Amino acid sequence: MSSSPHITSVEPAVGIPGGEVRVRLSLSGITEESLSRVSVLFSQIEAHLVSISSSRALVLVPDGIVGGPVRVTTSEDESRQPGPWDVQFTLGKRLAQNLHPVANPAFDPRDGALFVTRSGSRGEHVPTSIYRLESDGSLEEFSGDIMNPTSIAFDRTKRMFVTSRFDGTVYRITPDREVIAFSGDLGIATGLAFNRAGEMFVGDRSGTIHRINEIGEASPWAEHEPSVSAYHLAFGPDDNLYLSGPTVSSFDSIVRFDESGNANVFFRGLGRPQGLAFDREGNLYVAASLRGRRGVVKISPDASHAELVVAGMNLVGLAFGPNGEMVVATNEAVYSLPLGIEGLLT
Repeated sequence: MSSSPHITSVEPAVGIPGGEVRVRLSLSGITEESLSRVSVLFSQIEAHLVSISSSRALVLVPDGIVGGPVRVTTSEDESRQPGPWDVQFTLGKRLAQNLHPVANPAFDPRDGALFVTRSGSRGEHVPTSIYRLESDGSLEEFSGDIMNPTSIAFDRTKRMFVTSRFDGTVYRITPDREVIAFSGDLGIATGLAFNRAGEMFVGDRSGTIHRINEIGEASPWAEHEPSVSAYHLAFGPDDNLYLSGPTVSSFDSIVRFDESGNANVFFRGLGRPQGLAFDREGNLYVAASLRGRRGVVKISPDASHAELVVAGMNLVGLAFGPNGEMVVATNEAVYSLPLGIEGLLT
């Protein structure tokens, strides 16, 4: 049995349809000429091969699967049943599609519902720009009163706030869905986060981070290199502010600001980093590419180690749910992954 072609690992073993994974192979008896007859199957569905050698294959996760075993076969192999060398793969469940999030989705701390946007191109008005996904899976049209909603966040009193990159305003949405302008004149307002003391911080992607007090008065707090798309903000367990702001570089950084607004590079080497989220262990998760492979990158608390933990294309954000799930957002859909990770509560 040990001489049969088999898979030794799938990296990462978690992903969504279209994500690129590296499959480590042991192809005993397979010649270079016969590699064209090798197939990689996810739950009996053949994956598209990007490249293959005798030791590894790069494949795209196929759609229409539900997770389960990954195996390798050859054209001479009549059996496609799971075998002793199969590696298990966790596939994200699609929760909703035909959306247009541009940043992290957000869980309502009151009842666990998930909020996600249909943001549209700048200046585009859509009938419904914010959706509410109930815990039972039903998708509800929540509001169309905010043009180009970007970031969604809840403060420590569980009030909901949304930035608009169209008019540079932060809006508060009441439980009865009234939309109230909270703070304005914030440039191209994108990222939104609250520190441990409950202070609001908003990123203007043209180069400024604003601190906003409890009555909506904003003051410039820190400056940063402009972004081609957005600033994404998250506070870490150290109560420092972490920022990603994609540029034209393929070697971007996660920048950390201390309580006084002084900046330093926390981690360098990501392609187009976007949404950020921390777990309770202090690990930082980023929607980005690492060494040319796209998905969710996990960075250790001391930034000494980074690895791709979820494979997925076009990811813009992520959030941790109340039941240990990770929700990832692409530019048109949201998926849930049962990873058992507890998110950081600030």
